[in-house]
Amino acid sequence: MTKQVTIALDAMGGDVGPDVVVPAALEILKKHQDVCITLVGDEAVLGAKYSSEIAQFESRCHIHHASQVVAMDEKASSALRGKKDSSMRVALNLVKSKEADACVSAGNTGALLATARFVLKTIPGIDRPAICTALPNMQGSSHVLDLGANIESTAEHLFQFAVMGSELVYAVEGIERPKIGLLNIGEEEVKGNEQVKGAATLLTASSLNYIGFVEGDDIFKGGADVIVTDGFAGNISLKSSEGVAKMIGQFMKEAFNKNIFTKLAGLIAMPVLKSFKYRVDPRRYNGASLLGLRGIVVKSHGGADVMSYRHAIDIAIVEVEKKVPEHIHDSVAAILSEKE
Repeated sequence: MTKQVTIALDAMGGDVGPDVVVPAALEILKKHQDVCITLVGDEAVLGAKYSSEIAQFESRCHIHHASQVVAMDEKASSALRGKKDSSMRVALNLVKSKEADACVSAGNTGALLATARFVLKTIPGIDRPAICTALPNMQGSSHVLDLGANIESTAEHLFQFAVMGSELVYAVEGIERPKIGLLNIGEEEVKGNEQVKGAATLLTASSLNYIGFVEGDDIFKGGADVIVTDGFAGNISLKSSEGVAKMIGQFMKEAFNKNIFTKLAGLIAMPVLKSFKYRVDPRRYNGASLLGLRGIVVKSHGGADVMSYRHAIDIAIVEVEKKVPEHIHDSVAAILSEKE
C-alpha cells in the first residue's frame, strides 16, 4: 500500500451494529498497517464497550460521534430528511469532506442509496448509481450489476452500468478488456424487452468488449466478467443464488448425517467438503459497491458476521487504492466525447 487509507464505518448500522463492526475493524487494523479506521456512532456506546481495544490502535482508530441511527426498516425519505446526524449520514459526510477515503455501511440499503446520492452526488454522465458485487462461478467470479438500486432501467442506464462495471473490473482485477454480457431470457437477438434490446444496440456500437446476451445460468457458468441487468432481475438473481447455496449446504448436511455409514463417508470427504464450502461461502463475497458516486461507498449485508464485514472493508480499501471513481469518471468522459 503506497499511502495511508482512511475508512469511515457506520458503526451503528446493520442487524448487529457495533458488535460486528468494531471487531471487524480491529482485525483490519491488525492486517493493514497503513489503514486508519473512523468508527462513526454513539460515542458513549462505542467507548463504554470497546475503549480498551480501540486504544491499542490509538493513532489509527478513533470514534466520531453521531447521535442518531437509521433503523433497518426506516423509509429512505425519512432517513434523508430527519436523520442528518445519523451514523450513516455522518460517515458519508466524512467522505465528502475528504476526511475519509471510503464509507462502509451494513445499514438500510434504501437509506444508504438515497443519502449517498444526496451527499456525494453522481459522476457527470451517470444518471443513477448501481449496486455491484462479485458472484462466484465455475471459472472464478463475475461482477453483476445492478443488484437492486434501480428497479426499472432504460437502455441508456444499462449502458452506463456496463461502463461502470467494466471500469471496476479493469481497476480491481487488472483485466484489460472485461467481457460484458447483458442478462436476458435468451441469447437470440429477437428476445428480450425494448430496454435490453436498446442497451444491446448501444453496447454493440461502443468500444466496450460486449459479448452479447447471457442467460441466468451463465452467471454461474462463467464466460462474462461483467453481467449487466436492471435492479429487479439482479436482486432476484442474487437472492436466488444465496438461497440455492443454503439449500445445497442443508441437503449435504442431511445426507451425511443419515446413518453411521454416511457419517464415515462424510469424514473421508471432509477435505473436499471444506474446500467446497470455502469456495461458495457467501461471506467471502460480502460487500457491494455503490458505483457511479463521486466517492467510494460499500454496502455490507445487514446480517453480516465479523468475517463478512471485514471482507466489505477490504473491498473499500482496494477501491481506494485502485481509484475506482476516477477510472469511471475518465471512462464516462471519454465515451461522452465520442458521442459528440
